[in-house]
Amino acid sequence: MTVSLEQLRRCHVAVDLGAARTRVYVKGAGLVVDEPSCAAVNTRTGALIAVGTFAERMTGRTPDYIRVVRPVSGGTVVDIEMAQRMLRHLLGEKLRRALRRKPRLRAAACTPHDADPLAQRAAVETLVGLGARRVELVDTLIAAAVGCGLPVEQPTATMIMVCGAAATQVAVLSLGSIVTAVRIPVGGEAIDHAVVQHLRHAHELMLPSQAVRPLQLALHGNGINAGGPASTLIHGRDVATGLARSVHVDTAAVRNAIHTPLTAVLDGIGKVLRDCPPDLVADLTDRGIMMVGGSALLPGLDQMLRDATGMPVAIAERPDVCAVLGLGAMLEGKIAPMVLNPLAE
Repeated sequence: MTVSLEQLRRCHVAVDLGAARTRVYVKGAGLVVDEPSCAAVNTRTGALIAVGTFAERMTGRTPDYIRVVRPVSGGTVVDIEMAQRMLRHLLGEKLRRALRRKPRLRAAACTPHDADPLAQRAAVETLVGLGARRVELVDTLIAAAVGCGLPVEQPTATMIMVCGAAATQVAVLSLGSIVTAVRIPVGGEAIDHAVVQHLRHAHELMLPSQAVRPLQLALHGNGINAGGPASTLIHGRDVATGLARSVHVDTAAVRNAIHTPLTAVLDGIGKVLRDCPPDLVADLTDRGIMMVGGSALLPGLDQMLRDATGMPVAIAERPDVCAVLGLGAMLEGKIAPMVLNPLAE
C-alpha cells in the first residue's frame, strides 16, 4: 500500500468507503458525497430503490420484499456489485459524465491499517468497475493524520486514533510513515450494542434499530463521565408484551456497560506505546493523542482517555471527514514531503 505523493497527484477522485458513511472527493470540486453506506433493494426484481440517507431511514420499516443492505463492513467491501451500484447513484449522472471524460481516470481509496490482500482487491475492483483505470490505496491512518493537519512528514511523534463505526485504529507516525499501529475491532457500533444489550437485560426494553442513536438517548450532559443526570427517560418496546413503554434508566449503569468495550481500546493504546521507541513516546507527552472519526464525538470519550493515559487528548475540527479531506489534500498537491539533504562529501 506504499504510494508516492507524485502518484496521488495524478489521481482525479478520492473515495473513503466506510462502514457507516461513504465519502467522495473530486479534484477541483472538493467533497461532493457524504452519505450513509446503505442501499435499499427490491428482492423480487433486484432493483435499487434508495441509497444513502433515505435508505438508512428505511431500516427496520420496510415490507418483506425490500431489504436494506450495507455493502461495506468494517472498512472492507463485502459486496462489490452493490457497492458499485451505490456509488453510481450517490455520484449522480452529471458527475459520472464529468469523470468519464477523463482520458485515464485515476482514483485513490482509503483502506484500514493491515488490510488483507482480499480487502485491498475488493476496494480496487469496486473503483475499477466505476471506470477507474488505476487505483492507489492509502492507509486510513496516514490520510486522517494529513486531513486534520498533523505534521506527519516531520521527525517527531504524532499519535492518532481513528474511531470508526466497526473498528478503532491507533498509530504513532513519524517521517510520513507508521512507526507502530494496532487495529481494535471495537467501534461505535460495539458501544451502541453494549447500551442496547444493557437496556434489554436490565429493563427488558428494546430500542428502535436506526431511528435514534442509543447513546444520544441514554447519555447526555457529561456523557460517559460521572456528573451528568442521575437518570434518563428512554422510550422503546417491551420485550415480553411488545407494547410501547418508557423507563427511567440509571446513567451510572449505562456508563459501566459502555466501559466494557472501551477497555479493549485502552489496551490497544497501551500496546502501541509499549512498542514505540522511547524517544517518540517522550514527544507524545506534550503532543498527546489526536482523535478523528465519527465515533470520536462520543461524549466524554476524550476525557476518559486523558484520565487513563495522562496525555493530552484533542478532537479534530471535522473528525468525521478527516480521512477523505487528507486524501483530497494529497490529490491537490497541498502536501510536500520533507526533503533530506545528504551531507556533502
